[in-house]
Amino acid sequence: MRLIFGPPYKGVTATIFGMTWARAAIFYGSDVGKDYMVQQGHSTALASTVPPMGLAVFVQVANQPIVRSTIMLQDPSSTQPNVLSQLVELTRTRGWKAAYHGSSASVLKTVPKYVCAILVKDWVAANLPPPSAREGTRQHKVEALNRAAVKSVAAGVAGAALTNPLDVIRNEMFKFEEGFGQTVQRLLRSEGWAFCLRGMQRNLVAVAVPIAMTIFLTDTLLELLAPPELKPARLLARRLSSLPSENVSAQPNPK
Repeated sequence: MRLIFGPPYKGVTATIFGMTWARAAIFYGSDVGKDYMVQQGHSTALASTVPPMGLAVFVQVANQPIVRSTIMLQDPSSTQPNVLSQLVELTRTRGWKAAYHGSSASVLKTVPKYVCAILVKDWVAANLPPPSAREGTRQHKVEALNRAAVKSVAAGVAGAALTNPLDVIRNEMFKFEEGFGQTVQRLLRSEGWAFCLRGMQRNLVAVAVPIAMTIFLTDTLLELLAPPELKPARLLARRLSSLPSENVSAQPNPK
C-alpha cells in the first residue's frame, strides 16, 4: 500500500479524480455544446471554440485547490498524509485564497490546451476520409479505429506542445510563490526564451498521452459498443449535414 499511496504517488487518488471528471466534462460538454451552437446557426469555428473554452476555465478553477494541494503534498518536506489534510493546512495557515494561487497560469495553460486539442480533433475528423468498407464489417472497424488513432495523436501533440511554456510558468509560480508577470520576467532574465522548451519531452508524455487516450478510447468504445446512430462516423455525418450551406463544401443540387 505504501508503494501505491506513498512517494512519488502521494495524492494519486485525488489527481485521478480531478483529471477524470475534468476531461469528461470538457470533451462531453464540448461535443454537446458544439452540436447545440451549430443547430443555432453559429459557425463551426465558434462552436468548436466557445464550449471547450468556457468548460476548461470552469473545471480548472474548480480543480485548482486539488492541483495546489497535490503539488505541495509531493514536496519531500511535506508532513501531511493526504491531499485533504494538506488543503486544510494550507487554508489554515495562508487563507483560502492560497488554494487558488496559480489559477491564472493554470487557466492559461488548460484553456489553450483543450481548445487547441478539440479544434485539431474536429478538423482532422472532418478532413480524414470516412471508412470505405461496409459498416458492420471487420475492415470498417479497422478503418474507423485508424481514423480515431490519427485524430487522437494529432490533438494530443498539438495541445501539449502549445501549452509547454505555461506548464513551466505555473510550476515556477508554485515553487517561488510569485505572480504570473514576475515569474515570466525572471525566467526571461535567467533562461531567455529557452524556458519555453524546458521539459517538452516530459510534457508530450504527461499531456499528449492522456488527451490522445481519452479521445481514442471514447471513439473506440462508441465504435464497438454504441448503437449505429451514435457511432463516430454517423455523428460526424449528422454534424456536417446540420451546418449552414455556406459552411459545407459545395454539393450537387438534387434534381
